[in-house]
Amino acid sequence: MSLPKLHVAVLMGGWSNERPVSLMSGEGVASALEERGHRVTRIDMGRDVAQKLAEAAPDVVFNALHGSPGEDGSIQGLMDLMGLTYTHSGMVTSVIAIDKELTKQALVPHGIPMPGGRIVETAEIYERDPLERPYVLKPVNEGSSVGVAIVTADGNYGNPISPDAKGPWQEFDRLLAEPFIRGRELTTAVLAGVDGPRALMVTELKPKSGFYDFDAKYTEGMTEHVCPAEIPDEITQACLDLALRAHRLLGCKGCSRTDFRWDDERGLAGLFVLETNTQPGMTPLSLVPEQARHLGMSYGDLVEAIIADALNSKQGAA
Repeated sequence: MSLPKLHVAVLMGGWSNERPVSLMSGEGVASALEERGHRVTRIDMGRDVAQKLAEAAPDVVFNALHGSPGEDGSIQGLMDLMGLTYTHSGMVTSVIAIDKELTKQALVPHGIPMPGGRIVETAEIYERDPLERPYVLKPVNEGSSVGVAIVTADGNYGNPISPDAKGPWQEFDRLLAEPFIRGRELTTAVLAGVDGPRALMVTELKPKSGFYDFDAKYTEGMTEHVCPAEIPDEITQACLDLALRAHRLLGCKGCSRTDFRWDDERGLAGLFVLETNTQPGMTPLSLVPEQARHLGMSYGDLVEAIIADALNSKQGAA
C-alpha cells in the first residue's frame, strides 16, 4: 500500500515505568514520518490527552506508548469512543495481552506452550515460597521485564523473601510466580501486511550480565542481539509458527513481538512462550526494527506498514 501524505499524531510518553522508552520510540517514529513528507503532531500523553487528540484531529494516531495506560486497553477505548483510527491492537486484545494470566488463558487451551505458575498475594511470599526454587516473580500487567525477579536457592532476597529486599514485592500487591526455565532468550516479531500477518525472524538475546531485564533491553552494549538466532531449524520454525499463532489468537494488529525461553537441553519440548507484546519498542535498540532491517525493510518502511494496517483495518470495519 502506497501511503498518501497524512497527518499523523504520534502518541508517546505517558506516566508508566516505560515512559523514557516510549519517548524514544515516539521520536523515532515522528522523525521517520516527517522525512517521508507526512505532517506530524507529537503528543506527550497527559491527563488532557483526549483534548489534545481532538484538537489535532489527525488522519491516524501512531500509538508509541508502552505500559499502562497506553498499552492496556485504556487509551484504545478512549480512541474508539472518539472515532479515531490508531495503530496496533484494539482495546480487547490490549486488555488481554498485557495481563500475563489472561494471556495464558487465551493461548494455552490452543496448544501454545507457556510456563505454569500462579498468582500470589505479595504478603504470602514473606511467609513461604509460592513455588520450589528457582522461580520467577513478575508483575501481572507490566511489560519490558519491569519488576522481574529470579529467586534462587542462594539468592540475596532472603528465605523467605524479606520485605526489605529490593524487588517487585515492594511495588505490587499481586505477582505472578512461574517456574524458572533455564536456557536461552529468543524473540520473534510479527508484522501485518497486505496478505496478512507474517512472522519475521528469530533473535537470540544474550545479556552481558544477569538476565534480560529492563536495563539490559534499553542500555546500549548490555545485550548482544544474535539476528538471526543461531539455533536449530526446528526451533526457528517453531518460534515463527508460535509467534504467528499467538498474534492471531490474541487478535493483534500492526505488529507484535512474542518472547520465548528455550531450554536447549530439552529440544522442542523446552520451548515456552513468555508473553506477546502488542506495542513493541521502536527505539534504535529495539528488536522489531532490527528484524525488519535484516529482511531489507527500512525503519521508515516499517512505520508506514504499521500505519497502512491501521488504515486497512479501519476500512475493513467501515
